[in-house]
Amino acid sequence: MQSSSLTRAPPQTGINNQGVRAGRGGQLEMLRGKRVIVTGASSGIGEQMAYHLARMETHLLLTARTEAKLQKVVERCLELATKKLVCFEMLVPNSKPALLPGGLDMLILNHIGFSHFNYFNGDVGHIRKLLETNFLSYVAMTVSALPMLKESDGSIVVISSMAGRIGTPFIAPYSATKFALEGFFSSLRHEFILEKVNVSITLCVLGYINTGKLTVSHAVQDTPAPKEECALEIIKSGALRQRELYYPPRLLGSMLLLHAIAPDFLDSLIRSNYKLENVRRT
Repeated sequence: MQSSSLTRAPPQTGINNQGVRAGRGGQLEMLRGKRVIVTGASSGIGEQMAYHLARMETHLLLTARTEAKLQKVVERCLELATKKLVCFEMLVPNSKPALLPGGLDMLILNHIGFSHFNYFNGDVGHIRKLLETNFLSYVAMTVSALPMLKESDGSIVVISSMAGRIGTPFIAPYSATKFALEGFFSSLRHEFILEKVNVSITLCVLGYINTGKLTVSHAVQDTPAPKEECALEIIKSGALRQRELYYPPRLLGSMLLLHAIAPDFLDSLIRSNYKLENVRRT
């Protein structure tokens, strides 16, 4: 593990709804000085969240599997921060978030393991490995961070997918892990409310986002939504302690409505959206 710290984050009070309704400026103000962990921060949406949070002058701890890429993100964050009072640390995914100095206000769980885009080939071992990364590690990090989040009345932000609400072809293992996330954190939210634990859980249900990865683009006809705007919406939803975020909202809202009233029609639309000649079998 390597770390690079510029200052120690002082204890903070919990993130709440005060000062948010004034618009984007108010949202940026309310996050200044907050202590935030972002996993999967070396690329894609996680990278963009790191840049937004650096501009907001939060105390950041960024994690990723690829140390060289993460180092570049850290350097860029240091350039974006208007004051050098933001601390960054790098750690391997299995490290505990308790390493963040001074406590924790927001845990953003964003990392995912690699998964093929193809017909399911019966590889149960791959599903087990993907569940470890995409689901069980989320649970483990939540368990480790929960004492700090309870102390600060903090927030948990879980990056999920429409594939965790509606099954789609060629990503069966990935979809299974996202369904697991949805079930676990929705249940945990109930328990927090019953036990009067003031830690919010925001499930971010994302559609097709331009993360810079080419795994899907060759076989999907849709145009991806921008990762920069998606990252900002995720941060705002966590700061506002929203129950759920859907992005892009119009498309996902339409899909959920069709899923409720005309599921067979929706399924046919989903299947027609793929370039089957570009989907391989293994």
